[in-house]
Amino acid sequence: MNTKDYGIKELENEFGPLTFGNALGSFRLGKGVSQKVFAKSLGITPQSLCDLEKSRRIPSPGRAAKIAKKLKEPIAFWVQLSFQDTIRKEELKLKVFVA
Repeated sequence: MNTKDYGIKELENEFGPLTFGNALGSFRLGKGVSQKVFAKSLGITPQSLCDLEKSRRIPSPGRAAKIAKKLKEPIAFWVQLSFQDTIRKEELKLKVFVA
């Protein structure tokens, strides 16, 4: 495969859509910490973290922003993921872009 032609569309075709949950889980795994330790650093329960990572719960934009701040990550990216997850759940064919 030519990596020059491999972008978000190709990633989503191969692995599914990027969600708040799988981005958060990947971030945690990249740091090499347990759910318990990571949840504590975010100020949430391990069960809440598990629900977020498994996409059983979609955070509100406000909660997504708070998590992004604690991660020291771009707020717009995480808020966009939360909006996109909500739109996907409602089965709307829209894409959200947050400036």
